[in-house]
Amino acid sequence: METDLITLTGLRVHGRHGVFDFERDAGQDFVIDVALRTSTAAAAATDDLKHTVDYGALADALAAIVAGEPVNLIETLAERLADACTALDGVSSARVTVHKPQAPIAQQFADVAVTIERSAP
Repeated sequence: METDLITLTGLRVHGRHGVFDFERDAGQDFVIDVALRTSTAAAAATDDLKHTVDYGALADALAAIVAGEPVNLIETLAERLADACTALDGVSSARVTVHKPQAPIAQQFADVAVTIERSAP
């Protein structure tokens, strides 16, 4: 079976994740990147959305998770996002990166991110 890659990058969603109360109160933007391993051969052959990942629906599902129940760690958030990705029909694995560009760090920095890779069950 062919394995192709479908990516969604730069999904920006306001969430209330973090270990500090002020992070939970005010929230901040998180940026999500996902790469899904799947076969796009049937979709290409039929030109039919039902044979591939609907990236609009994917974006909505991921945004709902980020905007939903707060967690302390972006590692936990990444795991929840990966679980949603690998539950999709035809997805064999997912690479998920959660960026926290406004992390409460005293030093000047460009980005903080966690990337995980998970296979479908």
